[in-house]
Amino acid sequence: MPIFSLESTPPVASALKAAPVVSAVSAAHHIMTSPVTSPSATTVVTSPMATTTSTRYTELSEQYSNVSNVCKSCFFWLCQLRRVRRSLDIESVKTLVHAFVTSRVDYCNSVLALSPMTITDKLQRVLNSAARLITATGKFDRGLSQLLHDDLHWLDVPQRVQYKLAVMVHHCLGRQAPSYLADYCVPVSTVPGRQHLRSASRRQLIVPRVRRNTFGARAFAIAGPTVWNSLPDSLRDPAVGPDQFRHDLKTHLFE
Repeated sequence: MPIFSLESTPPVASALKAAPVVSAVSAAHHIMTSPVTSPSATTVVTSPMATTTSTRYTELSEQYSNVSNVCKSCFFWLCQLRRVRRSLDIESVKTLVHAFVTSRVDYCNSVLALSPMTITDKLQRVLNSAARLITATGKFDRGLSQLLHDDLHWLDVPQRVQYKLAVMVHHCLGRQAPSYLADYCVPVSTVPGRQHLRSASRRQLIVPRVRRNTFGARAFAIAGPTVWNSLPDSLRDPAVGPDQFRHDLKTHLFE
């Protein structure tokens, strides 16, 4: 596969030379959206957005458009379910809401680790609307937190992300996850020269250093071990099975 540089793409190079004072974001956007001409005179037009397994990733790891699309789809199904709510019992409504709404909120939500509240609040509004639909309460009725936590036993969006990351790390340590994920979960006790540390006896993981906290800390290599190290020692016990771990983890996140 040929490697293209700025010298082989005159339109991009000329644009960058014409605007010497330009931010890195603008330059990256121009490069990603400009057509690239190969030596065989074939024009390759790049896209600023990539889609894989129904999850969209935009340039600079922005999840705003992805979350907006998820919320749009969820509110559509909530509207449809609200029309037939009176004809269904509460268990049927819970099943339909899980199939069409909460499953979309939880899908690939581990990429939202350490995301700002402007992103997570959008998904939280979806959960709030779903809870009011199931319990048949009005928009301005009080006791929403009790509906979510006590009646439905639902976690808030930030806690749902932590739950997903902790379960993934538990699978990695139990050799039930792919190697490309398990390689990022390195116990401190396995590193030479660190077996005498207190973190080694507490079964904590190595957290690599990150240069940029904005996006670097959101990677699974950073966010996964960080969430795992924040759990109580009883949850990090290797003797805890998967089902018991999920139960105790949810109880811990509710506290």
